[in-house]
Amino acid sequence: MKPDETRLAFPAPDRFIHFPVDSPPLLLVIVDAEEEFDWTSYRRTAVSVDNIARQILAQEVLDRFGVVPTYMVDYPVASQDQGIRPLAEFLADGRCRIGAQLHSWVTPPFDEEISPHTSFAGNLPQALESAKIKRLTTAIETSFGVRPTIYRAGRYGFGRNTAAALCTHGYNIDCSVLPWVNLQPRHGPDFSAFGPDPFWLDPDRSLLELPLTAGMVGLMDRLGLAETVYPWTTSPLAARLRLPAVMSRLRLLDRIPLTPEGTTLAEAKRVTRWLAAAGHRLFSVSYHSSSLLVGGTPYVRNQADLTALLDWLQGYLDFFFDEMAGKAATPQDIRSRALDGPG
Repeated sequence: MKPDETRLAFPAPDRFIHFPVDSPPLLLVIVDAEEEFDWTSYRRTAVSVDNIARQILAQEVLDRFGVVPTYMVDYPVASQDQGIRPLAEFLADGRCRIGAQLHSWVTPPFDEEISPHTSFAGNLPQALESAKIKRLTTAIETSFGVRPTIYRAGRYGFGRNTAAALCTHGYNIDCSVLPWVNLQPRHGPDFSAFGPDPFWLDPDRSLLELPLTAGMVGLMDRLGLAETVYPWTTSPLAARLRLPAVMSRLRLLDRIPLTPEGTTLAEAKRVTRWLAAAGHRLFSVSYHSSSLLVGGTPYVRNQADLTALLDWLQGYLDFFFDEMAGKAATPQDIRSRALDGPG
């Protein structure tokens, strides 16, 4: 596939959503609700969802702050009782929302050869990607009694046909864009031109994009050079020279994602303050459901790591609702605000 075929078209300026700078910051929590699997390989038989029963650990923290998370459910979760039952209980109590996440290699129909290339659903033939989205959507509706309207492509594999497929199957929100990251070297899409600001994917304003939250923090951003400099820090040579660490230590440039997976609480507070000072009003915390199971992800290898993740959630929510005077929201809340307001 040619590089330009994996590059999401940059929208016109009038499609971006800008909330008033004097409005309170809004917080989303989006959880990739998925099976446990080896992140270095993709097998159709890796469908265990033991981690879903462990979501209560984080859910109780979120409940204390009135945060209603959105669980982005994939096919193994939606098709097995161990995955369905815990989330269905949260949903019945109004404690969560349910979205869809497509892991192509474990979602029928299985008409493709598994490879790094096809692990990004946006690389699949148009009809096959659409068929997988349809099968996933039907499974979620059958299992949870709600039809999902928010979507995330597993591995952030949003492709040139994805938006059309989402509209066909009734979705009105996507949250697959990974700000400033070019996944082309791994066969994925190129998001290097995109920041964390929400925007409409189509001129008719029917499909809203809510990118993950990440900030370019440091002197290079203040000088307006962050988007030019950052790609140079992601090359194999830069990694060997430890350039990202050097740039971060010198406070020149640091890309900080808003997640308890690999981002310290101090970093999360720093990037939140930085983005808020720049006028950003929407913040989205994301993590993988399998991080609630010890050994389920590279981020949680032992009980101490799990305790640290839960402490991160508690500490960040304390900070966001106290110091930042923020408010909790859901993706559909944001879409309603975007439709009602300017932009």
